[in-house]
Amino acid sequence: MFFSPAYAQAASPAAGAAAGGAAGFIAFVPYLAIFAIFYFLIIRPQQARVKAHRAMIDAVQKGDEVVTGGGLIGKVVRVMDAELEVEVATGVKLRVVKGTLAEVRSRNAPTPANDPVKLTKA
Repeated sequence: MFFSPAYAQAASPAAGAAAGGAAGFIAFVPYLAIFAIFYFLIIRPQQARVKAHRAMIDAVQKGDEVVTGGGLIGKVVRVMDAELEVEVATGVKLRVVKGTLAEVRSRNAPTPANDPVKLTKA
């Protein structure tokens, strides 16, 4: 035969266990890095948005102008535990679940400078 068989050298049991543990940890590091990236780029910002939305809903008062998730804009007439009564037109009142609010426009909020209602001819 032209080739002689090659045999691996037997390592000591302690060195093999240490090398196996380090290799296992190094293989796990990319998963930790991916989780950290997801946490800081996706999970934390979403939690902040949920917290801000919850605070906005809790601060709704009578007289505020609200926008629902369906796009209805109206004025809050009555605030109940989990619902609002919103007047969308004169004499037209709707009961809306608080969680469906997309935006709350406070009655004291400043209006934009280019608001067509505010513009007058000089």
